[in-house]
Amino acid sequence: MAPGAAPAALLELLVLLGTLLPGSGGAEISIHPSKAIIPRGGSLRVNCSISCDRKTTFGLETVLNKEEVGRGLNWKVFQLSDVQEEINPLCYSNCHGEQIVASMNLTIYWFPERVELAPLPLWQPVGEELNLSCQVSGGGPRHHLSMVLLRGEEELDRQPVGKEEPAEVTFMVQPRREDHGTSFSCRWELDLRSQGLELFQNTSAPRKLQTYVMPSTDPHLEAPQIVEVGSRWRVNCSLDGLFPASDAEVYLVLGDQKLESNITYNGDSVLAEAWTEENEEGTHSLRCSVSLGEKIRRTRGSVTMYSFPLPTLTLSPPEVSEWTTVTMECVTRDGAVVRLNGVSAEPPGPRAQLKLNVSADDHGSNFSCSAALKIAGQEVHKIQTRELHVLYGPRLDQRDCLGNWTWQEGSEQTLKCAARGNPIPKLNCSRKGDGASLPIGDLRPVTREVAGTYLCWATSARGGVTREVVLNVLYGQNIVDIVIPVVAVTLILGALGTAGYIYNYQRKIQKYELQKAQKEAALKLNAQSTPP
Repeated sequence: MAPGAAPAALLELLVLLGTLLPGSGGAEISIHPSKAIIPRGGSLRVNCSISCDRKTTFGLETVLNKEEVGRGLNWKVFQLSDVQEEINPLCYSNCHGEQIVASMNLTIYWFPERVELAPLPLWQPVGEELNLSCQVSGGGPRHHLSMVLLRGEEELDRQPVGKEEPAEVTFMVQPRREDHGTSFSCRWELDLRSQGLELFQNTSAPRKLQTYVMPSTDPHLEAPQIVEVGSRWRVNCSLDGLFPASDAEVYLVLGDQKLESNITYNGDSVLAEAWTEENEEGTHSLRCSVSLGEKIRRTRGSVTMYSFPLPTLTLSPPEVSEWTTVTMECVTRDGAVVRLNGVSAEPPGPRAQLKLNVSADDHGSNFSCSAALKIAGQEVHKIQTRELHVLYGPRLDQRDCLGNWTWQEGSEQTLKCAARGNPIPKLNCSRKGDGASLPIGDLRPVTREVAGTYLCWATSARGGVTREVVLNVLYGQNIVDIVIPVVAVTLILGALGTAGYIYNYQRKIQKYELQKAQKEAALKLNAQSTPP
C-alpha cells in the first residue's frame, strides 16, 4: 500500500463511524471550512469546534503537515501547510466516551507543467485527414481540465483531459488550401469558476502547417524529337494545378546530366526552360520531374542526335565558255537521297550527276543539290547551291539599247543603253561626225544639241559588237519635218504591204488552178491508156 494510504483509509473509516453512530448526550462537532480549494503546496487554517457538557479531548486528524495555532475551551485552530494531496482532514471528539467526527471536502488544484503540440508533418496534402496530438503533463483536478485546439486564434475543438500521465488528446482536422502557413497550437484550460476561482489557461508554442496540392497528371515535356549535333535546342517542362506552385521543384535531366533551367511560376503553374547542346550522336533519354511536398510526378521522353552535313555540289569546270559542257555532281552521306536541280537520282541514292551544254542565258543561274535523310521517323533536308559562270562576248541588241529615241525638247529623260557579257564589256557611244559622247544613264533636260546618230561599241576580252543609235529631238518646225516623213514612210510601207499581200494571194490562186488542171489532164490520160 502506498505511503499515506493507511492513515487516509483510517480517516475515512472514522468519518463513516461518525456518520453512522449517534453522538452522546447531544454532543456535536464541526469543521470550518467544510469545503475548501487551495493550490498544491499551499496552506490552510482549519477550525475544529465542539459542544459537549463535560471536558473532552478533540483535535484534527490528518496525514498532512499540521500545526495548532490557536485554542479555546471548545475550539482549536490548525495550520495545514505544503498541501500536496487531496486528503480530507477530520475534526474528532470523545464526548462521554463516544467518538464523533466532522470532515472537510478539500480540493487541491495545480497547473500543468508542460503542454505541447506534437510535431506536424513537413507537408500535408489538402483534404486528407490529419491527427493533431496535444500532450499535457500534470495539472488537476483533471475533471476540471480540458484541452483546446487552436488554428491561429480560432478555436477548432475541445476535449476533456484524461487521468493518464502524461495525457494525450488527439484532434482530427482536414486541412484546406488556406491553412497553408497557418499556425496551430494547444491550450489547456483549468476551469475553477464553479469553485469560486477563475478560468486558468496556457497555450503551447505554435507549429506552422504547410499544405499542398499535387495534381494526378504528369508534367508536360516539350522538346524536339531530333536535333542536329552541335546545335542549341530548348526543353520545356510544365505542370498545372500545383499549390503552392512557388514551392515546387523542377528537374530536367538529359541522359545522366542535369540541365540548368530557368523556372517561372504563374498562379498554380510552373514552367522550367532549359537550353542545351549535345555533341554525341544517338538517342538520349530526357526526363522531367516535379516535386512538391512528399510527392513527385515524372515524365520521360527521348531525343535523337544526328549528324547530317550539307551535300557537296561541284560544277566542273566552275567557269566555262558558252556552248561548252558543264558536269554537275551532287554527293551526300550514305543512307540519304539526293535531288539535283529538282531531279531525283536514278536509282535513288546519295549521288547524282547532270551534264549541261551552257549558253549565255545560263550565266548567273543557281543550281541546287538537295539531300533528304530519314531519322527517327522524320525526314531531314539539306540544300547546297552553286552559281554557274558562263564566259561570252558582248551583247548589244534592241533589249539592251533601243536603236531609235524621239524626245521632246525640254523634257527630262534618261537614256538607257547597256551591254551584256562576261566579263562585263566596256561601252562607248559617240556621234558620227563630231565624236560627241552619248549621255547615257543621266537624268537631264533634253536639248536639240544632243540630236544625232551615234555609234556604240561594246568591247571585252572576248570580242566586240557595235550598234547604231538615233536620237531625235522634237522642237518647233522640225516636228513637222520629222513627223511628215515618218507618216509618209509609214503610209508607203503600208501600201506596199497591202499590194504585196494582194499579189501573193493572186499567185496562190493561179498556182492552185494550174495544179488542178494538171491533175484532171493526168486522170484523162490514164483513162485512155487503160485496155478494155
